[in-house]
Amino acid sequence: MRLTRFNRLSTFLAVTLTGLALSACGGGGDASLTSQSKKITADGGVSAFYQWNGAVPGTPGILLQQEALPANLVLPNAAQGIRILYSSTDGDDGKSAIYVSGDLQLPKGTPPAGGWPLIAWAHGTVGVADVCAPSWTVRDPRDVDYLDAWLAQGYAVVSTDYQGLGTPGLHPYLHARPEAYSVLDSIRAVSKAFPQLSSSVVIVGQSQGAQGAIATAAYAPVYAPEIKLLGTVATGVPYQLQSVLAYLNALTAQVPTTGFTSVLATLESYAWLGYATAERVVPGFVLSDNLTAKGKAFYSVVATQCLGPIEDYITQNKLVTSDIFNGDVTSWATQTLQSANYPTVKFAAPMFVGTGTLDTDIPTVVQYQFAKDACAAGSTIEQHYYVGQDHDGTVLASLADSKPFVQKLFAGLPITSNCAALTPPP
Repeated sequence: MRLTRFNRLSTFLAVTLTGLALSACGGGGDASLTSQSKKITADGGVSAFYQWNGAVPGTPGILLQQEALPANLVLPNAAQGIRILYSSTDGDDGKSAIYVSGDLQLPKGTPPAGGWPLIAWAHGTVGVADVCAPSWTVRDPRDVDYLDAWLAQGYAVVSTDYQGLGTPGLHPYLHARPEAYSVLDSIRAVSKAFPQLSSSVVIVGQSQGAQGAIATAAYAPVYAPEIKLLGTVATGVPYQLQSVLAYLNALTAQVPTTGFTSVLATLESYAWLGYATAERVVPGFVLSDNLTAKGKAFYSVVATQCLGPIEDYITQNKLVTSDIFNGDVTSWATQTLQSANYPTVKFAAPMFVGTGTLDTDIPTVVQYQFAKDACAAGSTIEQHYYVGQDHDGTVLASLADSKPFVQKLFAGLPITSNCAALTPPP
């Protein structure tokens, strides 16, 4: 069964699409949207690769099919890029067999003895529409540079699109367990199918991907104990998103005096993408019953566009929560965000935590609290601040410290925790 119990929301999004002709707008998003539209089939569905017509194996992490990535999706430092489709487990119900897409990028040169060491990349927020799947469309230039840096060091990179991105069904944005299962089963799939890969892996992620990477580390010992997970690198770490909701509400309340800001547009887009999946976790909740006319127009954009155009739409229309929803969202939004919580902050392997001091997407104090709580739980944490860096800038800036961290992990060297020296953000 494939996400059938969420058909009401999927149907609602599809219906609003046909009733509203809303064009994407803004900056660098146009080129990628053009490439995305060319990959949509004539009947409006996803391309054939992302639809599996056979039985889905009950065993997760089985490679179902593969094909060469188009040349424009192969990273510059990769010798080969491969699009993959693999079996997984529905992270919402924890039992249904589903399938997920992603890609594998192999470095140039000859594999070392034991195979290419493997990095599993958990991507940040791209949207919830199928065309936003990274294996389908052009990656953000920052992510290209970041992943290219790992390839240049001789690491292979496997990237999941996450459950419901590219493949049928709604993407459960910011739900921790679906993210973790998608990452872990991508590792299983390529490890079994590509003998040139090492049996060891490090998880790396940023923003939503940091949440996915941390969730992966938390769920791995139970869901995929056979995976040799050496450690995790996370930057721009989401944590206790209920407190971030309060931060967002405070910003929204300041709009009459401060005016509409790009920071607010970004945060609203994160929140509303998450709210799109409220029907999964809030009993009896129907999203369409809680939307204004402006809200229905907004979610028709969400159904077909990716993060950049969504943020542009919010900014151009100066939308705040009260424009989108016809009542108080606090109760059901809080219930929805509980699905973002990690099952534990006691991790079996070391974890790198990088925070930009100018990060306004995820408040720096929230990221500090994560590191503090993980340290208190007994985890080995190597935490770094990046002065003058925002949410995006921290990704590349962190390589100065995360590269040697990962090198130590693959070399079998110990990681020294700096929990004792942990301080609040400057």
